[in-house]
Amino acid sequence: MSFEKAYAILIEEQLRNASGQRLAMLNKNREGTKKLLEVVIWPALQSFEGIVLEHEMVGSNGAKMYIDVYYEPIAIAFESDGFVTHAELITRDRFDFEKTKIRSVALGWMTYYPFSRDQLDKQPDMCRRAFYEIVGQRMSIRGSRFMEELSVYEREVVRYAVRLRRPFKLDDVKYCLGCKYDLAKRVTSQLLDKKLIVSLGSGKNRLHSFEVTPVAKELLLQRS
Repeated sequence: MSFEKAYAILIEEQLRNASGQRLAMLNKNREGTKKLLEVVIWPALQSFEGIVLEHEMVGSNGAKMYIDVYYEPIAIAFESDGFVTHAELITRDRFDFEKTKIRSVALGWMTYYPFSRDQLDKQPDMCRRAFYEIVGQRMSIRGSRFMEELSVYEREVVRYAVRLRRPFKLDDVKYCLGCKYDLAKRVTSQLLDKKLIVSLGSGKNRLHSFEVTPVAKELLLQRS
């Protein structure tokens, strides 16, 4: 699935489940949030599962606050901050509000992780590396246990696919496991469900290929 299609589905789902002020926030200019998703999050996860846009929370001052992009599985609050709005023209009241917001995020056991709009535009590779680092750090707490919960077949396919250094197909899985098509397809489907690999093909074509996600590579490194 392309980013644009996945993004359209995400927006539709978020709007459908929103109301009140959060709905109004979602209907505002989404340029910064889209850039954050496209440059940082989509390339790493190839999925928006667990992503919440304009995540609503109540601050320590009792006011409602909204996080640009919240990643639920590991409680990270991502923000895309423009220089003009958040620095050049900021008022004293807005400055105080943003500090209260950061403290409120911490009180909610979330990690506050902002990117500037200029960084997303001019240093996308650096931003992606930062994302990999924070996800790897947070997942390391449960990463080893998560990998242990995989079947022997699943772990071996991930290891083999990483060593190949190229997209792999079901024939590669059959060779790796020394098995027939049905088992290779079942193991591949399980890895897709667990977001450890992504499909590079389309439709139901049996010849489509797969790729290991950066998160899966990070988990594998943590066990090495």
